[in-house]
Amino acid sequence: MTRAWAAVAALLAACGHAGAESPAAPGCTLVESGFGPRGTVAIRVERVVTGLEVPWGIAFLPGGDALVTERPGRVRLLQGGKLMAEPVATLKVAEKGEGGLLGVAADPRFAQNRRFYLYATVEQGGRAVNRLTRWVLAPDARSAREEKVLLDGIAAERFHDGGRIRFGPDGRLYVGTGDAGVPPSAQDASGPNGKILRIGTDGEVPDDNPTPGSPVFLRGVRNVEAFDWLDPRTLVVADHGPSGELGRQGGDEVTVARPGENLGWPDVWRCEARAGTISPALAFVEAMPPGGGSVYRGDAVPAWKGSFLVGTLRSRHLHRVVLGADGRVTAHEVYLEGDPPGGLGRIREVVEGPDGALWVTTSNCDGRGTCPPEKDVVARIVAR
Repeated sequence: MTRAWAAVAALLAACGHAGAESPAAPGCTLVESGFGPRGTVAIRVERVVTGLEVPWGIAFLPGGDALVTERPGRVRLLQGGKLMAEPVATLKVAEKGEGGLLGVAADPRFAQNRRFYLYATVEQGGRAVNRLTRWVLAPDARSAREEKVLLDGIAAERFHDGGRIRFGPDGRLYVGTGDAGVPPSAQDASGPNGKILRIGTDGEVPDDNPTPGSPVFLRGVRNVEAFDWLDPRTLVVADHGPSGELGRQGGDEVTVARPGENLGWPDVWRCEARAGTISPALAFVEAMPPGGGSVYRGDAVPAWKGSFLVGTLRSRHLHRVVLGADGRVTAHEVYLEGDPPGGLGRIREVVEGPDGALWVTTSNCDGRGTCPPEKDVVARIVAR
C-alpha cells in the first residue's frame, strides 16, 4: 500500500465509505468458494514460442505474423510461426512491479500505414508514468520507429498500471488504465486513471465519446487488462478486485458495460448494487485476478464460440464465461488449472488469432509465479 493510498484510505473510512455493504444485485453471480467447475470441452495446447520474458501482449498483423511485447521493453516479431532473434524495437522502460512494456495493438489499416501502438511505463521528470505511443514497422519488418505520443502522464505505480489496448469495431483505440494505487482516481471524471479511454489514432477525442472533449469511455475500474466487445456498443470487462484496500480482499469481476457507465470502484464491491453504478455479471470471493480476455468467435474450438475467455494470474487458469442475451452468466468453467506441465500457470494475454485458435501468453517469470525451464511462452489452443 502506498503512502498516498494509506492517507486516502483513512479519509474514506472517516467519511463512511468502508461501512456496511450495499444490497446485492439480482443479476450478479457470486462464486463464494473456488472458481467454478472444471471445463468439459477437450482442448489441446500447442507451444509456439518458449524462452520469453513476461510476454504481455500480442498484436496480429495481416497475413498472420504477430508482434509480441516483453515487459522488460522488447517488441518481438513472430514471423511464419517463428520468433525472430532480434527485437524490432527496444524501449527504455520503468520496469518495476507491474510496469514496463505492456499492451500492443495493430492499426486496422496496418496494410496501408504499417502502424502499431504501444502502452508502456516510462520515466518522465523523475517519476514513472504510463504512455501510449504510435510506431511504424519498417518494410522489412526488422525494425520500427516511434512516430507520435498519443497519451502521456497517466499515473503509474508499482501496482495497478492497466495496460491493455485494443481497437474496437468502430476503429477507435481503447485503452485500459489502472488506479495506480489511488482508488478514488477511478471516480475522478477528469483524470485518466481507473478508466477505459477511447481515442482516435492521432490521439484526438472522438466527437461521440460519452462526455464531450473527454477520452473517458468507462470509469470506476481498478486495474483493467481484459476487455472485448459483445456487439459494437457493448463491452465485457474483467477487472481486478481489491487486495487490502478498505479492508477488502478478492472480488475480481466480469462486467457487461456500455458507453459512459460507471463500474463502481472503489465505492462498490463484488455483487453490490448502488445507484449510478453497474454491477458485475460475475464476481469471485477468492482472488483470481484476471489477465487478458477475449470474446471467442473462432472455429478452432467450436464449443467455445461466443464465450468470454479470460486468463487468470494468481489462480493460474483459463476461465470461460458464457453470457446470455440479457448479460447474465449462464455458465462458467475452469481450464488449464495449475502450473506447467499440466497447466500453463499465470496466463497474461488471451486473444483470438487469424487462424481461429485462441492464443495466450504466460507470466510465470514475472517474480510472482514459478518460472519453469521453458520460461514464458506463447501458445495456441485448439480443440482436441
